[in-house]
Amino acid sequence: MRIARFSIDGNVAFGAVEGEGTGDPVGLVLDVIKGIPYGDFELSGTKIPLSKVRLLPPVLPNKVVAIGRNYAEHAAELGNEVPEAPVAFFKPTTSVIGTGDAIEYPSFSDEVHYEAELAVVIGRLCRDVPRDRVKDVILGYTCANDVTARDAQKREKQWARAKGFDTSCPLGPWVETGIDLARAGDLTIQCTVNGEQRQLGRTSDMIRSIEDLVVHITEAMTLLPGDVILTGTPAGVGPLNVGDEVAVTIEGIGTLTNKVIKRG
Repeated sequence: MRIARFSIDGNVAFGAVEGEGTGDPVGLVLDVIKGIPYGDFELSGTKIPLSKVRLLPPVLPNKVVAIGRNYAEHAAELGNEVPEAPVAFFKPTTSVIGTGDAIEYPSFSDEVHYEAELAVVIGRLCRDVPRDRVKDVILGYTCANDVTARDAQKREKQWARAKGFDTSCPLGPWVETGIDLARAGDLTIQCTVNGEQRQLGRTSDMIRSIEDLVVHITEAMTLLPGDVILTGTPAGVGPLNVGDEVAVTIEGIGTLTNKVIKRG
């Protein structure tokens, strides 16, 4: 099931996406969900064409836990070694936007990069999750773009501003719940800028698996329903400019599209 979060006439709700497509609303319909999609829920039977709504970030996470340098070729392209342990950092909730929303180029940077990533959406409160229970705490998966002010990252020697500025965490277009853990570990992930392919990889190239990451993170902190884990980006990262349209497509999930604008 594809679960979207949307607004229409000032109201916000979740809905199950019906029809075929990766992000284009033509022909897609939402069946409105009663309540929220954590635990058991029912479909209302109220159908709304996707073209009539505004898609929002598919979840509003309490926290986004992101993992750096989880693809060897990406680490190498930036001159970094593969870390001995996962490198984790946070992106604030104010960085989260949805498909179709604008990425605002920050005033403190002259070099903003795209980073296509598979995002894991947590479905229940969890801590100290054993490997054999990881599948039980995952609601589903969505596309992410870990937008990064690369010059600030290098200059400031830490990642809070470089990866946490407003609009730096596009998520969407929806959460796909029909992908099991084994399949999620081997999906095609790609990024295009203005229709030109810039990144192409597979989640099977991750150094540390989804299971590894969930175990590692929950050893330290409790994850809540709706929290998001960004699993790292393949090689091929590069600059974005004002006016660019960047799209992240992940096999079996969909396409997340955003335009870059100058911050007002």
